[in-house]
Amino acid sequence: MSSPELLYEGKAKKIFRLAGEPDHVLMEFKDSLTAFNALKKGSFDSKGPVNRDIASLIFAFLRGRGVDSHWVRDEGERGMVARRVEIIPLEVVVRNVLAGSTAKKLGLEEGRVLPRPLVEFYFKNDELQDPFVSDDQIEILGIASAADLAELKKQALRVNEGLKDLFHRAGLRLVDFKIEFGRDKAGKILLADEITPDCCRLWDEKTNEKMDKDRFRRDLGQVKESYEQVLQRLRQIGGGK
Repeated sequence: MSSPELLYEGKAKKIFRLAGEPDHVLMEFKDSLTAFNALKKGSFDSKGPVNRDIASLIFAFLRGRGVDSHWVRDEGERGMVARRVEIIPLEVVVRNVLAGSTAKKLGLEEGRVLPRPLVEFYFKNDELQDPFVSDDQIEILGIASAADLAELKKQALRVNEGLKDLFHRAGLRLVDFKIEFGRDKAGKILLADEITPDCCRLWDEKTNEKMDKDRFRRDLGQVKESYEQVLQRLRQIGGGK
């Protein structure tokens, strides 16, 4: 039997052509960890399966909240079958609490709660290190129209409300997160990529302990244990229900 055709390999996932399902692809979650635009690299055993399970639980939960995504079903230990989409080259970041480089850039203390969620766009380009871009810059570059941006913001804020509720029930505070969107063959904009501790800042509500990739970025240790605990907490509250 021939190996599946690899279409794309990124920092955290491989994308394969799915035989007999031209409108779907197989996403395989890797064990690798990267930070600072892949300048810092690491891994831990079972990261791929843990992140796949977290992402699937979250996609199922959000679907129940009216947010459609590319997620179709799980496949094996670390695979996810997803609808084939053309990724919009924007990282959509939603911030509820100031943290990390944003707090430092603004000269404000980490942990300050924002008066309302802040939605930002970053141009997906590794060579340029994913720079921040304004709405006008996005339109001028032809990345997305004003109507597209309005839809992305609307969906991102809907995702934020759902995730805040889900993680609160799991005893976690959603500080910020990064998501991506894509267009299916009909042109519909769908939530895509993944939502995991790789792309969310999650703090324990009681202790403010970091439960996400910041443990890797800042050399805090217990990265694997934190990811596994996030999955365990989501399963305990019913996950995608």
